[in-house]
Amino acid sequence: MLCEMRMNGKVLIALMLIVTGSAVAAEEPALVERVGNTGFVQVRADSFNDLTPRQKQLAFWLTRASIAIDPIIYDQLSRFGLDQKRVLEMIVASPAGIAPAVLRKITDFTKLFWANHGNHNDTTAQKFLPGFTFDELRNAAQRALANTRNAGMRAEQLDALLLDLKPSLFDPAFEPQLTVKNPPAGLDIIQASSNNFYARNVTLADLENFKELHPLNSRVEKNAQGQLVEDIYRAGTLDGKIPPGRYAKYLLRAIGDLHKAREYAEPGQAPVIDALIRYFETGRFQDWLRFGGLWVLNNARVDFTNGFIEVYRDARGAKATAQSFVSVTDEKVTHMMELIAANAQYFENHAPWLDQYKKQGVKPPLAKAIETFIESADFGVTVTGDNLPNEDEIHQKYGTKSFFFTGSSRTLNKARGAAAIDEFAYDDAEKRISRQHGQEAEDLLTALHEVIGHGSGKLSPKLTGDATTYLKEYYSTLEEGRADLMALWNVWDPKMRELGLVKSDDVARAMYYSAARAPLVQLRAIPHGDTVEEDHLRDRQLIVEYIMDKVPGAIERVQRDGKTYMHVLDFQKMRKGVGMLLAEIMRIKAEGDYAAAKALVDRYAVHFDPAVRDEVVARYAKLNLPAYWAGINPELTMKSGQITMTYPRDIVKQRLGYGR
Repeated sequence: MLCEMRMNGKVLIALMLIVTGSAVAAEEPALVERVGNTGFVQVRADSFNDLTPRQKQLAFWLTRASIAIDPIIYDQLSRFGLDQKRVLEMIVASPAGIAPAVLRKITDFTKLFWANHGNHNDTTAQKFLPGFTFDELRNAAQRALANTRNAGMRAEQLDALLLDLKPSLFDPAFEPQLTVKNPPAGLDIIQASSNNFYARNVTLADLENFKELHPLNSRVEKNAQGQLVEDIYRAGTLDGKIPPGRYAKYLLRAIGDLHKAREYAEPGQAPVIDALIRYFETGRFQDWLRFGGLWVLNNARVDFTNGFIEVYRDARGAKATAQSFVSVTDEKVTHMMELIAANAQYFENHAPWLDQYKKQGVKPPLAKAIETFIESADFGVTVTGDNLPNEDEIHQKYGTKSFFFTGSSRTLNKARGAAAIDEFAYDDAEKRISRQHGQEAEDLLTALHEVIGHGSGKLSPKLTGDATTYLKEYYSTLEEGRADLMALWNVWDPKMRELGLVKSDDVARAMYYSAARAPLVQLRAIPHGDTVEEDHLRDRQLIVEYIMDKVPGAIERVQRDGKTYMHVLDFQKMRKGVGMLLAEIMRIKAEGDYAAAKALVDRYAVHFDPAVRDEVVARYAKLNLPAYWAGINPELTMKSGQITMTYPRDIVKQRLGYGR
């Protein structure tokens, strides 16, 4: 990995050891435990040791504020989520007298429930079912209730609650999909999705002419007169002028922790925290924009974000999920991102789209590598890169922050190993190059994706709002694809060698090999159905299927010995296809061309052959690798005013602690 490589490149070998974890062989294995197809990994943040006592206090209270909002995601993803969580955690926390075999099944299901913030898979959005029966759940819950003092519930109330939860937990046909962008006949994308951003009696047609004042942070409902209203996520103001709204109790807890964090804020960070507190109180979009503007301009060593951020879970691409992380700058590997950011205008000028969509006066994004102390709510260990904020109003005026999550990247790479490369690479050349340069290519793709991908390009003046308003449910797929394509396009640019970021064309080849394999290998994570629903998975399939269709001789799908492979025939032809698709996606975004977005995504990104998927699932199973991943955060504790950090290897203890 070249993150820390200076212009002469002399520290490359040392950095490869640092990033891959080879230099810390004494650490415990990254994989802590496995439940079915999900692996739980321990995330590390060794840079904590370099912080001052004051910075450690700041990290502690910001982490508490992250924990405070964590329950919100369970309600956002299902109207049954918080009650399901309450019952499961009560059983796991008070297990005395429960049959061991039953307790083990309930505990395993609870671990998966925590990993996915509910009982729909985080990647596929498909519902997963428990291995225990309803009667086993009821008996265990009643036993746990008897073990628990002041549970706030009587036995008959618990029975009624369990009966209410029964379809949501045990019926595979009841709300089977969290987010649906290609609904079955007779349903629209809102009705077919089981998430809780809209009341169950709200349809897509109802929303057609409804103007939301709080598009990110509200649940849309119908009042007694059948009119649409917004239930706003906010704590309310102390003077009572703005009343509390949905999730007030969680936001109030976060506000309390943020006030304490403010006492230890780094230079320029106190106004950032104040702005977030104000937003949590009012829920107003302009207060969110103020927070975002201040946050982008602040480069604290101990950084954080907290709020309602990403819209992937909403089929409309409007409602945002609760998310938070608290981080420390990983100074060893930040240099690569800073080099890319400093040359953002060059990459903009050399993008393959029309000049009218090229941004001038590009503000270099604040770019850094980070290790996280916590990732809560809808942030997780599989996030290895991010570019925030998402709002174009902030991008144009202040720029963005780009993050490379080195702690997550190292953890996942240690846990995965190279077995999947050996199984799915087409030939020995691909195996060799991918083994030698795959990590370097992956890290570079993440950096380019976040630093110059999301922040690039400009919209047509004719658009009166953000591109999401026009592209709707197709926006996120195309935006993620656009960012990936910027990395794939620029990895071959001579500027990358000039900056010392690429020392060999094999880095670019490794990136292209990985991109070509991705739509095939990712099928391991979609065990049912024949459509891709998650936006990142869609973008990877879109890229490869488009190039195969538009540029003959670039990539081919090959059957050999009963196995499917993706073979890169010509790297420069593949790059030609990358440029063609990148230019078209930029045009679609800039012009708000919904019809073209729909045609592109529906043709290339959605459908796959289930027979190939079944083959991939079987091949991957033989590797004995998890298909999904969940993280165990470091643990910050305070004793006698001193903050210490440990690495717990018990997901049950950590999550029950968060619940308390």
